[in-house]
This record gives sequence, C-alpha cells and structure tokens, in this order.
Amino acid sequence: MTEAGSFDPMDLTTVIETRPGVRSGKPCFIGTRIAVYDVLDYLAAGMTTPQIIADFPELDEHHIRAALEFAAQRERRLAAPA
Repeated sequence: MTEAGSFDPMDLTTVIETRPGVRSGKPCFIGTRIAVYDVLDYLAAGMTTPQIIADFPELDEHHIRAALEFAAQRERRLAAPA
C-alpha cells in the first residue's frame, strides 16, 4: 500500500495475456485457456478463492488477485472523465 491508502497496481502483463484464436481473444491467464472474466464470474457468484483454485489447479491466489486488479483497472478507465 502506498500513501493515502492507495495500492500499487500489479503488473498484469506478467499474469494476463490476450492471444488471437484463444477464447475469442479474451484476456486469459498466461499459459492457460482460463479467461479472466470466468474467474470474476465465479467470484461474483460467491465462490471463494480456495474453491476456484480447487476447480482450476493451474491458478493460485496471485491469479485471483490479478483478476480483481484487472477489473479495478478497467473500472478506473471507464470512470475516468472524457
């Protein structure tokens, strides 16, 4: 955490990538076909991090945090004044 209660953003390029032809070009976790929005949907539906990792053992807590950071960054871009 930095000053004034803000967080240092994660470097998502080390965790998330977009590849043409994979999941219709949607952002996925590197080395997988698991889309970021899938993890966000599971979290929104009430799944816990351990439940998601149990279903997708190629993910870990870092991936779940990256999905949340991805959503937060997207929201900040959408909420920014034009």
